[in-house]
Amino acid sequence: MTIPEAATRWLKFNAVGAIGIGVQLAALTVLEFGLHQDYLLATALAVEVAVIHNYVWHKRFTWGDRVGNSLWRFVKFNLTTGVCSIVGNILLMKLFVGRAGIHYLLANVGTIATCAAANFLVSDRLVFPREPAARTQAHRAR
Repeated sequence: MTIPEAATRWLKFNAVGAIGIGVQLAALTVLEFGLHQDYLLATALAVEVAVIHNYVWHKRFTWGDRVGNSLWRFVKFNLTTGVCSIVGNILLMKLFVGRAGIHYLLANVGTIATCAAANFLVSDRLVFPREPAARTQAHRAR
């Protein structure tokens, strides 16, 4: 991947992620404040809502040029970036909220930022890998 291509993809990834942050914070607010769920359970559920949102937009926008099986990619996305995000968010939320006493919404923004770079690399290399040129041309010829 060239540097301009990587930079463009990183910007797209972060644009989707920024909207995903809004989705996650909204879900977290509804679950924790509105439905009075424990902040750790609410965090895990809110992250999964954001993971589903982000997958749909990464598939269409960030890595829309890369072909592959959508169901298998969704499973890989959940098993890699989803699990990393949920585990990372829960562990960091326990640290930030439970130990440091930071407000749960502010703490959640910090946990999201911490997981972003790792999730980009995992998505680019494992979930939406670049297809070999011959295979990509054969798929597009169909």
